Amino acid sequence: MLLAGQAPSFAQTSSTWNNRQCAVVLTYDDAIDVDLDNAIPALDSVRLRGTFYLIGSSPVVTKRLPAWRQAAQRGHELGNHALMHPCDGTLPGRGFVTPDNDLSKYTVSRAVSEARVNNTLLKAIDGKTARTFAYPCGDLTIGGVKFYDQLKNDFVAARGVTGGLQKPAEVDLTNIDSYMINGQSGEYLIDLVKKAQQSHTLLVFLFHGVGGGHSLNVDLKAHRALLRYLKAHEKDIWVAPMVEVAEKIKAYQQGSTSK
Repeated sequence: MLLAGQAPSFAQTSSTWNNRQCAVVLTYDDAIDVDLDNAIPALDSVRLRGTFYLIGSSPVVTKRLPAWRQAAQRGHELGNHALMHPCDGTLPGRGFVTPDNDLSKYTVSRAVSEARVNNTLLKAIDGKTARTFAYPCGDLTIGGVKFYDQLKNDFVAARGVTGGLQKPAEVDLTNIDSYMINGQSGEYLIDLVKKAQQSHTLLVFLFHGVGGGHSLNVDLKAHRALLRYLKAHEKDIWVAPMVEVAEKIKAYQQGSTSK
């Protein structure tokens, strides 16, 4: 039984989630072959759409550009994961960062310019002007300055790497929470969705490899189980690309502040 005061809150949340219990966004990082070989065919087979965060300099963008264009035409979002995927090399566990792609050696203007160049590339592929950004390695700052502050007008929102389920009013559109998946079972993935359904929240999955292709990986069976569950419950769960969900959240938040 709902207590007084709970019903309006759920009604507003339900409206933001396209009159469903919750919203689920499936995101895939780094523009790798398995995106096109495994993830997109799996999504297309159940008519679900995801967001693919592309690194502009990835050779998989260059050599398979028509396939990315076809994915966009089928409704998948081509998100911006920066031109060179710069990460802060001063942080622990960052031995993979090269001097050329060390975010700590960037200026803010360089990071902003490279993100905008990647937007130009992505627009040339899909013809779209609205899209979202994903922070490489989840790094938000250069010398303590949040570089995305200069990019807010270039994107609908930006996705981070901190796990969490959030209601529309709680979402920070400059750093949206997401669950990074690496080796978890299909049961774990589905359980996260059930929690989002119960709490009427936003759930964002962050995948890299799907059936291989990356050191961070979800197995094909687990990924397939998640997609099957989402498809079977599509009357209760809104599954859409990040740009569409973020636009709904932005409208909700702007409406709330104007009241």
